[in-house]
Amino acid sequence: MTDPGRIGPIMARAAQPGADRARTMRIVAGLLLLAMAALFLIAHRYVEVHPAWGYVLAFAEAAMVGGLADWFAVTALFRRPLGLPIPHTAIIPENKNRIADTMAAFLQANFLTPAVVARRMRAMNVARAAGDFLSGTGSGSGLQSRVREGAGELLAEILESLDPERLGGQVRAGLGAQIEKLEVSPLLGRALSAAIADKRHLPLIEGLIRWAGLTLEDNEEMVRAMVSQRSNALVRWAGLDDRLASSVLDGIYKLLAEVLVDPDHPLRRKVQEGLENLAHDLEHDPVMRARVEETKRELLANPALGQWWMGVWERMRQRMIDMARNPQMEGGGWLASALAELGSALHRDPRLQRQVNRFARRTAVGVTSRYGGQIVQLVSETVRRWDGRTISDRIEGAVGRDLQFIRVNGTLVGGLVGLTIHAVGQLL
Repeated sequence: MTDPGRIGPIMARAAQPGADRARTMRIVAGLLLLAMAALFLIAHRYVEVHPAWGYVLAFAEAAMVGGLADWFAVTALFRRPLGLPIPHTAIIPENKNRIADTMAAFLQANFLTPAVVARRMRAMNVARAAGDFLSGTGSGSGLQSRVREGAGELLAEILESLDPERLGGQVRAGLGAQIEKLEVSPLLGRALSAAIADKRHLPLIEGLIRWAGLTLEDNEEMVRAMVSQRSNALVRWAGLDDRLASSVLDGIYKLLAEVLVDPDHPLRRKVQEGLENLAHDLEHDPVMRARVEETKRELLANPALGQWWMGVWERMRQRMIDMARNPQMEGGGWLASALAELGSALHRDPRLQRQVNRFARRTAVGVTSRYGGQIVQLVSETVRRWDGRTISDRIEGAVGRDLQFIRVNGTLVGGLVGLTIHAVGQLL
């Protein structure tokens, strides 16, 4: 960040080239005026020697008059000549408030009116230019690459600078508000109906059957213990409880295998009917819909869900930071790719260009309508706060070189006019 104490020197260095050129031309104009004065003295001394010296004297005399007149005119714009309180001198310092108001009025009338902005924006294809830049079809591909890399770094810095918990909470609140407005029961019902119609539920049923078989296999000892506990003492004394448990387990395994391999098994049809009824109730039964909505609200209000989301959000945030800063990693460079794809779309899609240009034009007109007066007021107040020396130096640094050319031209043209007048006088 630039030190505020160095702003003045920096601005002075920025204005230095213009000031140096103006100073050089001021020296040239002054030396030319001195040369004409020396030429006048020499010609005045030898005017009786030869008639040609009369022409030289007339040229030098008129050149001095023209040079001095233009020096006075140029100097009077910025300061008082020789420090004398001559009326209508130091025009710019004495009228800086009026200059500020005039500059502001000119800016507003020619640049910051909605009609002018709309007319200028209508002649520009902002979307096409942005598309060419982002996609790399225009010139300056190195700059475009740096912009895309800079966008990734900027995104990473923004994600790091913001409070993770607060940002995650805001994202969660936004998602929660949208989910709260959304009635999920009909959506779940329609999704389940579509899955059943497309037979996408069959892998789910088969997976449940396999899961039931594996679960039963992992808990065989518990099943045997339950059968033994529920058998009477005579069965346990005869050792039939273990055989009974094995029979129960074998029967369940056989049933699960039959359901798994037989698409038309009655139990499988029963499960499908249950799913169809559930899909219908989710979409059409008010009681079921109310239960689902109540469950949804309870889940959203559950602190455990909030803690789970914060963990998910932190991993997402860190992943986005890593991807933004490391385009080489898996999934990295997505922001640069997204910008490049956006640029390509803007470059080749006239309809999208029209929409973006319309949006840009309306935005610019809206900004002008709302803030144009404030911008003009800022310009006026800024110039008003400058002291007379500052505004004189800045204007002279901008146009001083051309003004010194006026002095040079005035000196030479004045001399030519004096020479012409002397020649006409000699002829008459």
